[in-house]
Amino acid sequence: MDKEVCRILLADDDEDDRNFFRDAIHAVKMETTLISVSNGEELMDYLENKDNPLPHILFLDLNMPCKSGLDCLTEIRNNPRLRNLTIAIYSTSGSEDDIENTFLAGAHVYIRKPKDFGTLQKVLTEVLNINWHYHSSGLNRDNFLFSI
Repeated sequence: MDKEVCRILLADDDEDDRNFFRDAIHAVKMETTLISVSNGEELMDYLENKDNPLPHILFLDLNMPCKSGLDCLTEIRNNPRLRNLTIAIYSTSGSEDDIENTFLAGAHVYIRKPKDFGTLQKVLTEVLNINWHYHSSGLNRDNFLFSI
């Protein structure tokens, strides 16, 4: 990411997961601003409000109320203003169908939620330091599923 403050948007319905993510982001040695929403409708309302700055990266949970992460991903990719957002799926699901569907729908990376703080901090550090223009140009199924 650039030297500017990295704007991160987290869409996750689980409050404990949002707090865990927030704590790990604050531990990453990078200037960040974190905005979080708790469901898919809030996410799309935030993104569609032109007064809100777009995030540099969106961490998107799949299983949310009101509107699923996959539904949001599809809407984002069909919206000319939003379609170039960098999107990291951030889910507890390890389902091959979920991984395949989000890959085909245009997510950049799939991250299974780590259970321990150190691993989450390491994952976030690596993901935030990816050169997304380079990574996205060579995106394939092998480098889509992120693992540490």
